Amino acid sequence: MTHAAVFGTGSWGTAFASVLADGGTTVRMWGRRQEVVDQVNAGCNADYLPDLALPPAVTATTDPAEAARGADLIVLAVPSQTLRTNLGEWGEVLGGTGAVVSLMKGVELGTTKRMSEVIAEVGGVDPRRIVVLSGPNLAPEIARKQPAASVVACTDEGVAGMVAAASNPPYFRPYTNTDVVGTELCGALKNVIALAVGMAEGLGFGDNSKASIITRGLAETTRLGLALGADPVTFSGLAGVGDLIATCMSPLSRNHAFGVKLGQGMGVDDVVAQTRQTAEGVKSCESILQLASAHGVEVPIVEQVAAVVHDGRPPAEVVGALMGRALKNEAS
Repeated sequence: MTHAAVFGTGSWGTAFASVLADGGTTVRMWGRRQEVVDQVNAGCNADYLPDLALPPAVTATTDPAEAARGADLIVLAVPSQTLRTNLGEWGEVLGGTGAVVSLMKGVELGTTKRMSEVIAEVGGVDPRRIVVLSGPNLAPEIARKQPAASVVACTDEGVAGMVAAASNPPYFRPYTNTDVVGTELCGALKNVIALAVGMAEGLGFGDNSKASIITRGLAETTRLGLALGADPVTFSGLAGVGDLIATCMSPLSRNHAFGVKLGQGMGVDDVVAQTRQTAEGVKSCESILQLASAHGVEVPIVEQVAAVVHDGRPPAEVVGALMGRALKNEAS
């Protein structure tokens, strides 16, 4: 029987722990807060997924070494901008030979590194052991065991296959590929595009507007991905258009919901205070913009979202800025 460690007790980490357990894997989670660890050991996670009854195979601890002991795969599900700090505290537990799976979707502020690059650098992990899992996987729906599919990406297809086999209960369908770069970029940029779609909804715009943003957001993601050597097929798959649709259109999406409130006139700090959460796209849009600029890639939607969340630009002005851009061929 496969044994997994899941570092992070938030919504997606908890839901994926349940996926692994339902697929026949024993799981030990690591959490920083004792009260959440106690909840997991009691069979629930009331703070994040109150309706999910965790399988008996899922337990938790506050000790990183205990969580990782004997693990065939280690899953990282901490907020993307805290990954470096977390690995600085307990990254030595990644020193085995098993797969290290990233559920995180972001680009690091300051370094513009993808999460797999941070894992390799700080955790000292061979890139051939690093796996990225991404797709249309809204945690509350996964927790309700509604059918979903995802991409398991690793440069070593054998490692990807092992992780896929461990995360394949009847309601969760993993597909493998070797495009780590493209899979990660899709996961990071879709959060920013979802903020833009949410802002459009908050401003009262309809489906034409939202579909246009989604489509042009996919074009931006593809341009950046190709500049970084990604496989173009990835962007039309589950990690690309699949995750983009789910994150941009679902009220369960934190980034979409955050964008709606911005479009309705709330400031970033006000939204954070009301929801007690910060959407990943809010934190990553600036670093994604820096990454695109370094590679000479135009990302006008990302640029305008960054102007709203970091410079305080009114969302209504963003619409005018995007609609007033010079006319061009769609494929250019």
